[in-house]
Amino acid sequence: MGVKNSINYFGKKNFLGTFAPPVAVFNDDQFLITLTDRDYRSGISEAIKVALIKDPAFFEWLENNAAALTARDMGTMKYLIKRCAELHLNHIASRDPFEKGSSRPLDFGHWSAHKLEQLTNFGVLHGEAVAMGIALDTVYSNLSGRLADDDTHRAIHLIKKMGFEITHPLLEVNSDDSPILVGLQEFREHLGGQLTIMLLNHIGEGVEVHEIDIAILKRAGEALKNEYSVLDTA
Repeated sequence: MGVKNSINYFGKKNFLGTFAPPVAVFNDDQFLITLTDRDYRSGISEAIKVALIKDPAFFEWLENNAAALTARDMGTMKYLIKRCAELHLNHIASRDPFEKGSSRPLDFGHWSAHKLEQLTNFGVLHGEAVAMGIALDTVYSNLSGRLADDDTHRAIHLIKKMGFEITHPLLEVNSDDSPILVGLQEFREHLGGQLTIMLLNHIGEGVEVHEIDIAILKRAGEALKNEYSVLDTA
């Protein structure tokens, strides 16, 4: 659900493409039954993303229906897809569909995800990378004083409960030339020079920032690797 159409090229994610609003979008749920469990689960991370930045009630619904979603209950997945489509369409129709400004709220969790996909030669699926990117930006939001501890734990708990990994060695900041920092600079260039990253104030409320504190980013990666990796998903 969107106006961007693109392909990977030159080792980059979505390197070539166009902005072209579709005449219509069709979702045929029968395609879902052809997917592997890994591909099926991968799409759920986009639902977590849009719920975290736009809809606390939808986030709570995801918490309550995590077991049914991972069990591939079709009725539950149909609602997830419909609600995601509504939230994305409402954003696109009311804001900046052609992305002439620097704002990219629907890219929450994506700045690091795209770099991780590239670095793994797309061995990490898009949805898997987005889940890790969401986890990183969520914990960064917490450590930078924006997001409460309870909301942070709920977000990470849901990501893990859906069966996603929350971090990857390539997302860690170990030196000034760590791949993730290169990805941050590439994202700045992709936006035309001004960095705009979506973080969280609360579940359901995003906030845009224009700078990332590398020391806090390093701490966020360490927290995901150590503290949050043992978070209970029961």
